[in-house]
Amino acid sequence: MSIEQITPKLVVEGADKAIRYYGEVLDAELRRRDEAGGRVVFAELGLPGGASFQLKDADAVDKDPLRLGGRGLLLTVVAEDPDRLAERMAAAGGEVVFEVADQPYGMRQGRVRDPFGHEWIVGRPIPQDGG
Repeated sequence: MSIEQITPKLVVEGADKAIRYYGEVLDAELRRRDEAGGRVVFAELGLPGGASFQLKDADAVDKDPLRLGGRGLLLTVVAEDPDRLAERMAAAGGEVVFEVADQPYGMRQGRVRDPFGHEWIVGRPIPQDGG
C-alpha cells in the first residue's frame, strides 16, 4: 500500500476569518472555497513551498475545538524563520504556548495556539557545526 499524501482539515468557527488569519500569518493562498447554507464546507489553502491544508466551518457533525473545550490539531511547521512566524501568529491573535527556543533534540521550536483552537509547533532544525 502506498500513501501519497495526508492533508489536515481544520474545523473552525468562522472559516472566512480563519482564511484571512492563515493568509496573513502563513502567506496562505485560497485555492478553493465551497459553501452550503451560508457556511464554508470546504476550503483549500496553499502554502509557499507547495504544502496545503483544508478547513471548514464547524457544524452539527464536526465541532470546533474551542466549543469542545480542548485543543484541536497539533500541527508541526518547518519554517525558514520560526521566531518570526511565531511573532506573526501572535500579533494576528494567536497565543504563544511555548516561546521559540533551541531544544535538546536538535530543533529550534515553539508552539502557538491560533484563534481557532489549533496549536502549531513552529520550528527548524538547528544547523550542526562541521556539517
